[in-house]
Amino acid sequence: MAHYQHILLAVDLTEESNAIAEKAVALSQQTGAKLSIVHVIEPINFAYGGDIPMDLTAIQDQLDEHARQKLIAFAQPYLIPSEQQHIVIGLPQNEIHRIAEEQDVDLIVVGSHGRRGLSLLLGSTANGVLHGAKCDVLAVRVG
Repeated sequence: MAHYQHILLAVDLTEESNAIAEKAVALSQQTGAKLSIVHVIEPINFAYGGDIPMDLTAIQDQLDEHARQKLIAFAQPYLIPSEQQHIVIGLPQNEIHRIAEEQDVDLIVVGSHGRRGLSLLLGSTANGVLHGAKCDVLAVRVG
């Protein structure tokens, strides 16, 4: 097994994230690697295509704060310190790549749904992370 120095756990904070976290924590402990965590929030205007003629800043701020609190609670049992917890806004695969490069990560751990067929081999986020990463990617099967 490769000797990793810094592992980035990318989670969507659903119940399935625990299985992914357990794998990342085990790898971190086996290799002595630093473990960081990232959760990416897609901007509301992405979800609605920017077609809503109103300011969504307050709603986005509430979603951000809710996600931050959820990430803090999620990271606590895994002993991931606050300075290694990242909440970012944007497209998941782009932001995961950016954080991985900024933090000098050599392994990204992400969840993958076990869908069938070649085009559904990985979920769209896991697939995007895999194909654009400059480091190793471990896709943990969930669901």
